[in-house]
Amino acid sequence: QVQLAESGGGLVQAGDSLRLSCEVSGLTFDSYAMGWFRQAPGKEREFIAAIAWTGSSTYYADAMKGRFTISRDNAKNTVYLQVDSLKPEDTADYYCAASRPTLAQWLEGRPKDAADYIYWGQGTQVTVSS
Repeated sequence: QVQLAESGGGLVQAGDSLRLSCEVSGLTFDSYAMGWFRQAPGKEREFIAAIAWTGSSTYYADAMKGRFTISRDNAKNTVYLQVDSLKPEDTADYYCAASRPTLAQWLEGRPKDAADYIYWGQGTQVTVSS
């Protein structure tokens, strides 16, 4: 059974930093690209970042570049999202997800598309107070 378990969310103040974690089990972790998405109340789910199988390549949504950093530790079957200088508009549920793009699909930027992800976690809530 595949499980993706996010953690690290909570209530923080504007300007703080958080590191979200997503521990994965039930699949061969280093065979999957991993992504982070978020969904704010009343809004659609949006792509944040994705990281390739070995961690050597990443994609970020243009609006997320600079304050968000994705990384992975294949020895721990875990993907991370570091978020710095948090803003109230970062308040959302944050989700990790796993996909198996081909190399060509990865190079095309397909990991930005939520529809390409196979497995999803339940999400961790981040609330940023001003």
